[in-house]
Amino acid sequence: MDFVTGLRCRECGRTYPAEALHVCDFCFGPLEVDYDYEAIAAHITPESIAAGPRTIWRYADLLPVNERAPVDLGAGFTPLVRADRLAAELGLGELWIKDDTANPTGSFKDRVVSVALTKARQLGFKVAACASTGNLANAVAAHAARAGMSSIVFIPYDLETAKIVTTAVYGGQLVAVQGNYDDVNRLCAELTSERPTWAFVNVNIRTYYAEGSKTLAFEIAEQLGWDAPDHVVVPVASGSQLTKVKKGFQELVRVGLLPEGSQVRISGAQATGCSPVATAFAEGSDHVRPVKPSTIAKSLAIGNPADGWYALKAVRESGGSFAAVTDDEVIEGIRLLARTEGIFAETAGGVTIASLVKLVSEGVVRPDERVVALVTGHGLKTIEALVGHVGPTATILPTLEAFDEAVQLQP
Repeated sequence: MDFVTGLRCRECGRTYPAEALHVCDFCFGPLEVDYDYEAIAAHITPESIAAGPRTIWRYADLLPVNERAPVDLGAGFTPLVRADRLAAELGLGELWIKDDTANPTGSFKDRVVSVALTKARQLGFKVAACASTGNLANAVAAHAARAGMSSIVFIPYDLETAKIVTTAVYGGQLVAVQGNYDDVNRLCAELTSERPTWAFVNVNIRTYYAEGSKTLAFEIAEQLGWDAPDHVVVPVASGSQLTKVKKGFQELVRVGLLPEGSQVRISGAQATGCSPVATAFAEGSDHVRPVKPSTIAKSLAIGNPADGWYALKAVRESGGSFAAVTDDEVIEGIRLLARTEGIFAETAGGVTIASLVKLVSEGVVRPDERVVALVTGHGLKTIEALVGHVGPTATILPTLEAFDEAVQLQP
């Protein structure tokens, strides 16, 4: 069933039909999908969700697409891993890792792209396009191939090799731009008006695309037995994921899937080399000043975040906080998670874990809270960041004597 009632401007509240629109033509504010929550509440139950597929499409009633055959590679319903060893190191009582490394192309972007291209196809678009720091490029190219759509994706020229290869392999067009992500995004914004038949998932289809991130909140609540966590730590690039995770928990309350009054604190994580939102939070400012990115966490390297102000507002409203961590701390965060829980995160995940460490040390994340940290991409995507930091513990001759001399392994 289709429960979408239309689009609404986040700033002035004007309403629009559910078409390929993303900006209010009156105040230029971003548009948000509106739903008939009363109708959803009368229709949806934990049992109806459990009867659905083990993908994001089990939550179809809360997504902006009415489609029996979505563009679907199996995104979502990724593991929620109880991280007791990491919790013990940090002094936390209950810690969970939402492990989105298990998505089809190795990142949470499969969620948003599955929704975006399903809607784009429904609206009659034939070409899928995007501006990307890498993970989105992977997801768009893969889902477009699955849907039989042409794809053309734009990336900064200096992305990690793995992200370039794992985009190009799907056969679409891959355009490397000599500039950073903000330069790429500006070009795509111009192309959107020049190529009106192309679905730029994070420009003219952004309103629908962003809704896919809500499924992180839906899954966390379901995997906790339809209960809410106390605190969620979210990596921040454009800020959209954080705002939609918050919206997702709020929607579950509105439709009766979480108890009335459920409150989730949301905290954001950024790298110091690109931390405009964390900086604004620390300064107590409402103004997110653009920066020039310089960090190994390239998937978070958006210097002028489109939803930065909304992410700032969401964190403050929830009672959460922000942390910014250095590249060295990012590397240590990757290694800490891998060593304690056997999960290999990309640099964005290192930002999340390092930020969690910092938030715990500052007393923001408390031992009495049920905490969830989002790990949004696989470490095989950003191998370069670890070169020189990890490697063989010993190089030996092929003899028992050499082994015994080099390796002292405790039982």
